[in-house]
Amino acid sequence: MDPSLLQSYKENPRTAFLAGEYERVSKELARVDALIKEDPDMKELAEDERKILEEQLKGIEGNITDIAKEEKTENEAPVAVVMEIRAGAGGDEASIFAHDLLLMYERHAEKKGWEVKKLDELSIEIKGKGAYESLRWETGVHRVQRIPETEKSGRIHTSTASVAILPIRKKPVIELKPDDIQMEFSRSGGAGGQNVNKVETAVRLVHLPTGIEVRSQSERSQQANREKAIAILAAKVEAHVEEEEAKKHAEARRSQIGTGDRSEKIRTYNFLQDRVTDHRIKESWHNIEGIMAGDIAGMLESVRDAALRAENGEGIA
Repeated sequence: MDPSLLQSYKENPRTAFLAGEYERVSKELARVDALIKEDPDMKELAEDERKILEEQLKGIEGNITDIAKEEKTENEAPVAVVMEIRAGAGGDEASIFAHDLLLMYERHAEKKGWEVKKLDELSIEIKGKGAYESLRWETGVHRVQRIPETEKSGRIHTSTASVAILPIRKKPVIELKPDDIQMEFSRSGGAGGQNVNKVETAVRLVHLPTGIEVRSQSERSQQANREKAIAILAAKVEAHVEEEEAKKHAEARRSQIGTGDRSEKIRTYNFLQDRVTDHRIKESWHNIEGIMAGDIAGMLESVRDAALRAENGEGIA
């Protein structure tokens, strides 16, 4: 095992004991090798001991590798998601629909017992077991067809809003280079205690290579907002890279559930027909009032199951 790698395992509390045992057995093996060279008469006896030590080393190394893989999986697994919603085509009605979608997801999160934190007017952070697995397929364009309350003539309006789901991980998949980040601090806005607007706690980051911008002011300290902003920026850059890759391999992904592109129309909410249709899996649900009130668990489950079947090459139908 590479000495620098062994040292990192010794410094990790989860692998420290095994790394110490690996080092001890390695020294024993070196002693036996030296004995074989020094005393040929002991070679046969020492060879048996050597085989035992080599098997021990192999077993210890396997255990360390398993722990390291498990830890990597845990670090890469999303600990939360950031949901961003943007009003699309449709003017004021699109803005109203965007807020309706946000409320729908917030109510769903409450029903699931997930923690929801407001980050901006149309963005929230959701923490909870299974949140990413459940919501990851919601990225895309959502379309609504209804008669707005302000419409006197009863004309049906079609409006859109886009949803983006960004996984927040313990250890980001994309490593951001400090030189690629422009950082600014400012005073947080909004209601609060007497210190609000007096201390520069809000953080704005710009990823120079992509132009992606992030602002965080939901935390109480500048350091906490900086850490939150970096986590969100890493998630946005990761999503950008994945979206670009998906576009390159669009043909290969044809059978899968979408590409994760915000421009892809995924669902229509038709109020007049009391129907919500997911265009990716060609399935519809009724009781649109209940759906907008957060009763979307069945819909999310159907999309997730279809997506998993697609990933396993079983098609989407």
